[in-house]
Amino acid sequence: MKIATWNVNSLRARADRVEAWLEQNDVDVLAIQETKCKDENFPWELFESLDYDVAHFGFSQWNGVAIASRVGLEDVERTFPGQPGFGKGGVDPVQEARAIAATCGGVRVWSLYVPNGRALDDEHMPYKLEWLAELNRQAAGWLTEDPQAQIALTGDWNIAPRDEDVWDMQYFLDNGLTHVSQPERDAFHAFLDTGFADPMRERHPGPGVFTYWDYQKLRFPKGEGMRIDFQLLSPALAARVTDAAVDREERKGKGPSDHAPVVVTLA
Repeated sequence: MKIATWNVNSLRARADRVEAWLEQNDVDVLAIQETKCKDENFPWELFESLDYDVAHFGFSQWNGVAIASRVGLEDVERTFPGQPGFGKGGVDPVQEARAIAATCGGVRVWSLYVPNGRALDDEHMPYKLEWLAELNRQAAGWLTEDPQAQIALTGDWNIAPRDEDVWDMQYFLDNGLTHVSQPERDAFHAFLDTGFADPMRERHPGPGVFTYWDYQKLRFPKGEGMRIDFQLLSPALAARVTDAAVDREERKGKGPSDHAPVVVTLA
């Protein structure tokens, strides 16, 4: 069984690439982030033509998450319990389309688009940390309730947990950038402390294993990327992993997403 996660950065704009990738890769479940569309203009037919069931959660041209599965799609859940909303300047918090779950082939798959803190002093940063803290609290409860639970927390985490996960740590420090701050990293590592495992790290521990390259400043050809897309797996599910990889080739060519798919293979 293969599970992939991919921030496609507008599904409608990259429908042809997503379709071609699914045709070329033996993927059973695809968790998608940044669909950037509502349910009414979601390309349902793309997945149906390839025999995938699909669930989507989107309100507008921002955010949006989906799960496509050819091994079943049951108990769809939009947002996790207690998921915080965002309200700027004292405005009542609004729920964003950033999390969707479904049981696929016995695995509880979450497609997650973690908020971007934007700036260290931006109102989105405490929102991001609160969002992650609540997700981790819920995830810890799931493992306490069932230590053998098969759970995959997949998606764009908008965090580079280690210095080696960015092309130049000093550049990030000098410019006071997000994704590498200690509070963000602590929020990510809390999931590992809870018991979730990162199979990509275990199999590809070195520097330069990136999943995202900005469109600007020739970041991709220069190799100036970040590792911010992850699949964190519950202990019982992590024990089934036989392989994990980033499909870097999908960042090449005409009209790619700025993210590459991360694929985990299970026994």
